Amino acid sequence: MLKSKLHKLKVTRVQPDYEGSLAIDADLISAVKLRPYEKILVSNLANGNRFETYVVPADPGSGTVCLMGPAASMGSVGDRIIVFAFCNVADNEIEHHRPLILAIDEMNRPIGGLKEV
Repeated sequence: MLKSKLHKLKVTRVQPDYEGSLAIDADLISAVKLRPYEKILVSNLANGNRFETYVVPADPGSGTVCLMGPAASMGSVGDRIIVFAFCNVADNEIEHHRPLILAIDEMNRPIGGLKEV
């Protein structure tokens, strides 16, 4: 099931010389309860690329969204991306499960607040 979603992050940097991951402002990953090194699915709205990697925290409050390593070839600075994380939910808990969704503005700041849908 969908656990967390960061909607329309803006890529601020690409760094191909890294082992591979996506660095995201620590405040944003914390807001949707992502954990450092958690597996994520990324969808690039600019080019349609979808790829899996893991999240690493960038400086809190920095607005950083950096494609690193092989992920750097999947997008460019300025692209808008969506980050998804998933979890297993027991059958008896499905009815109560609510993913955490945070919409992001052009400066990689939350729009409105955290939504539970």
